[in-house]
Amino acid sequence: MVVQTPPRHYSIDEYFALEETTEYRNEYRNGEIVTMTGGSINHNQIIVNLVIALSLILREQNYGVYANDLRLWIPRYNEYTYPDILIIKDEPVFQERRTDTVVNPCIIFEVLSKSTSSRDRGDKFTFYRSISEFQEYILIDQYQVHIEQFSKTPEGNWLLTESDVEDGILNLVSVKCQIPHRQIYERVKFE
Repeated sequence: MVVQTPPRHYSIDEYFALEETTEYRNEYRNGEIVTMTGGSINHNQIIVNLVIALSLILREQNYGVYANDLRLWIPRYNEYTYPDILIIKDEPVFQERRTDTVVNPCIIFEVLSKSTSSRDRGDKFTFYRSISEFQEYILIDQYQVHIEQFSKTPEGNWLLTESDVEDGILNLVSVKCQIPHRQIYERVKFE
């Protein structure tokens, strides 16, 4: 007979104590601490490409572009996570008593990997939709040219647009921004 030990539940204070002493990032999922895995070269290259393009385009529009290490707090689901890229209109709103954790992204980008794509499309998207400022969710495939864009309509519905066209253009709906797919995937090598 195999006896499984139930997963330990950590307090938020225990989570932050761990975050301050480890060399790697962890997500907090309603009492569970989950270590984040490292990204691939393609994953990293796509993030770099997007940060450069987004920063250049949005710098005059009063939007901040933040990558990888800025933590997001989702209070409704008691979740701390590290999206690949966050776009915040005006100034970041920080979680109370924190300067490393925000609560107000309007656009979130995730670069999909085999180990995270189900969660990125499922629970994370559900959790992100609880953020009132959140307007757009972009999922970028790192193994082939494929982009999924979810845009919030004025009625509060979410509209999916997909593209796998190499010469396509990602047209963000909530900000004035267009990025060619070739620019997003520049220097990315598919197997």
